[in-house]
Amino acid sequence: METKPLTSIDRLSLNQITTDRWSLREAVDGRLRAEIPWIAFWRHKVAEAGLAESKRIVKDAGLRVSSLCRGGMFPAATAAERQARIDDNRRAVEEAAELGAEVLVLVCGPAPDKDIAGARRMVEEGIAQLVPFAESHGIKLGIEPLHPMYAAERSVINTLAQANTIAEAYRPDQVGVVVDVFHVWWDPELYAQIERAKGRILGFHVSDWIVPTPDLLMGRGMMGDGVIDLRRIRQAVEAAGYQGPIEVEIFNQAIWDMPGDEALALTKERYLKHV
Repeated sequence: METKPLTSIDRLSLNQITTDRWSLREAVDGRLRAEIPWIAFWRHKVAEAGLAESKRIVKDAGLRVSSLCRGGMFPAATAAERQARIDDNRRAVEEAAELGAEVLVLVCGPAPDKDIAGARRMVEEGIAQLVPFAESHGIKLGIEPLHPMYAAERSVINTLAQANTIAEAYRPDQVGVVVDVFHVWWDPELYAQIERAKGRILGFHVSDWIVPTPDLLMGRGMMGDGVIDLRRIRQAVEAAGYQGPIEVEIFNQAIWDMPGDEALALTKERYLKHV
């Protein structure tokens, strides 16, 4: 497949975690200075600012919000804990609706014990409980599979095939998948599963896989600094019908320590060059 570069930043979205040292207000202002058209919020940043203030900032800035992260974390040891997780997910849905984000990203959660198969059933049950509430608020649920190295602490949904299987129990306007290159680039079934997800891809996240990987969580690289074939994956996602915002989501202390405006300038440069 001939790979073609992006020619504008029209679809670029700043995932707020990339500039983690910034508050929500600072991220919004930085995004405006950098003329980045989209932003994706994290719930802890919204909580710091307050939901009402966050909504006001979004409205005043005329922002387009690509997603809210995160819902999920469904598995728990007791029925009461599992219900508390559902209640928190309902609050996340309400927050997404208030902020104008159509997609709530689900990081589905680890097993509370050694029963990973049981935890995966809890994920399916949790999503089933959440779908009617999310639909009533106009929010789509995006299942984001995480790299297998996170199975013990962040998510038991580790492949795009697993995410597709769960999502296919629902209409595409209810539940879909989020393709994050950092988590799925290694998968020998990647391109077949992207094609399988046609019409239900709700988000596309980019960064890079650095070699050697400096840290399991904080080791994501800026696009072009690693081994992921970003452009090929992007074009596969587009061929599967996704033309929405492309979020740059990077957990990396060195990037967090950069002046925010400098990090955004680098983000724009690498996005055009490598995505």
